[in-house]
Amino acid sequence: MDYITVREAAEKWGVSERRINQYCAEGRIPGAERFGGAWAIPAGAEKPGDPRKQKTQTAPPSAKQAPELFPGFMPLMNTPFCPGCCKETIARMEAGPKKDIALAEYHYFSGQAEKAMQETEGYLTAADGGIRLSACLLFAYACLTMGRIDHARNALGEIRRTLASGGETDPAARAMEAFVAFAAAVLLHLPLPEEMPPAESFLPLLPPGLRAFALYVQAHYLYLKEDYANSAGMVEGALAMGASAYPIPAIYLHLVAVMDYMSLKATEKAQTHLLTAWEIARPDDLIEAFGEHHGLLGAMLEAAIKPNWPEDFKRIIDITYRFSSGWRRVHNPITGHDVADDLTTTEFAVCMLAARGWTTREIAGHLNISANTAKRHISEAMKKLKVKNRKDLKQYMLR
Repeated sequence: MDYITVREAAEKWGVSERRINQYCAEGRIPGAERFGGAWAIPAGAEKPGDPRKQKTQTAPPSAKQAPELFPGFMPLMNTPFCPGCCKETIARMEAGPKKDIALAEYHYFSGQAEKAMQETEGYLTAADGGIRLSACLLFAYACLTMGRIDHARNALGEIRRTLASGGETDPAARAMEAFVAFAAAVLLHLPLPEEMPPAESFLPLLPPGLRAFALYVQAHYLYLKEDYANSAGMVEGALAMGASAYPIPAIYLHLVAVMDYMSLKATEKAQTHLLTAWEIARPDDLIEAFGEHHGLLGAMLEAAIKPNWPEDFKRIIDITYRFSSGWRRVHNPITGHDVADDLTTTEFAVCMLAARGWTTREIAGHLNISANTAKRHISEAMKKLKVKNRKDLKQYMLR
């Protein structure tokens, strides 16, 4: 069989080399083989189609359609759409609570927390379980960003009470409740609720988009356990099995892969995942996830986004400051941890790397700054935190 290189395929199909590597890694080019550090692509291979554009076969008129599970629960997260078509996707939805929740999702994930908070507040006591739990989850996180900590705690408490009550006996409904409780706890780095069922008991019951996000949460949980290799493997598997078709879960999956690969010092893989997430997010301005994860991304935003998209980077950092302030006000009192709150985002990112054993030279090379500048950031952070050596930084960093 004749083969062509990644560069030749990129020129042939009119896409970037990074996109070709992503196609190969996701198994979307039949016959592509890896030799050493490069991919070889069959000369006759066709450009992979966008899975979001693939039409599904309709069932014959006589066949009964299966009931839609979770019709009102996080509908935007659970909908495949092409990057750049987010608003259009929402506009096509039928007017009602489901569409309202989808719009609140868009506003939250695009960094418009105040709008999301206003749009979900009226649904916090909705009779429909999917609508109510969606509203609680979005409202809680929007309130963190807006500094409404008591409101956030109340919404998180409602989620915990719903799970503890066991009022819903339908397995699908319980899966939905478990998903929300799981996400709320893990993303705030809090202990799992005592009533939390094992992930394998509810993951199979979730529809594809929600399952993709649940796998992100599970990968994030493994990351917190410092099981970076298995976390990264879970992400790669989820993306290869179709999660890429769902933009919101895909962004979060790629970002946890960045966290894993930075912890493993595999910076090239980390950067590939970050830029892929950015390609998905930027057309619809879905930048919230980048701000939420800033401290965990090992200064990759400073290295890869800031030089090329400085204005977007400023907006991401603004989200980071607002979200992390609320995050710490919930996380620190509950866990007893003392995650630092008086460092600049750059100091925090540099200290995260230093706490993980990166040398000053490695940090400087990663950020394209001098060793003296990297050392100065670390020294200033240590002074603010009143610690005498780098090993002591870890207790103030994100877990």
